[in-house]
Amino acid sequence: MLRAQTGLETKLLLRNGEQLLLTIIIPSVLLVLFSAVDIVAVTGPGKRVDFLAPGLLALAIMSTAFTGQAIATGFERRYGVLKRLGASPLPRWALMTAKTGSVLVTELLQVALLCAIAFALGWHPHGNPLAVLLLLVAGTAAFSGLGLLMAGTLKAEATLAAANLVFILLLLAGGVIVPLSKFPAAVRPALEALPISALSDGLRAVLQQGAAMPWSDLGILAAWAGIGLAAAARFFRWE
Repeated sequence: MLRAQTGLETKLLLRNGEQLLLTIIIPSVLLVLFSAVDIVAVTGPGKRVDFLAPGLLALAIMSTAFTGQAIATGFERRYGVLKRLGASPLPRWALMTAKTGSVLVTELLQVALLCAIAFALGWHPHGNPLAVLLLLVAGTAAFSGLGLLMAGTLKAEATLAAANLVFILLLLAGGVIVPLSKFPAAVRPALEALPISALSDGLRAVLQQGAAMPWSDLGILAAWAGIGLAAAARFFRWE
């Protein structure tokens, strides 16, 4: 049952045009576009793609685990899909696990596509692959918890608007394209505490600078994951 539901959730996720735009097309287009635009003064020395690829990998994780999952789950809740599935032989924990599995499958496709594009643009990553994996898993957990919390507490229309708004705001102010050092010092500590900032900076530290493990960024992601998942489990409403 779990395998079948995971396959169904993955198909539904990939067939949704809006989610496909968010999860695959937008990060890929941004990677190609900003790698071709002369913004070395913003990203610092080295190739632009070396700076942009880690940030857009973080954006891809957020778009799937948070934005796409929040919108899809919110409308499933509104139309009574979750209520009906919750009354089926499939346990509720298995349904949530299947949704997580579909997110992970989609993220694998995203990471593979973005890495292929980045390599074609001359990307030369460094660092420990295990550190990258831990950061991606922690980021997925953090954004999944926040996405399920939003979908399980707000109305579907409010979830749609809020999830897209958060996506845009974090794209602009989360260190994805513009380094956090370019923002005013007064707001920088708050921005550095955001999960997208921790994920993009952590991936950049490993893949661009060759750091072993950015423990502070991993700690921020773990804290967001714990808070988000606990709050989603406590406040999620199936109807």
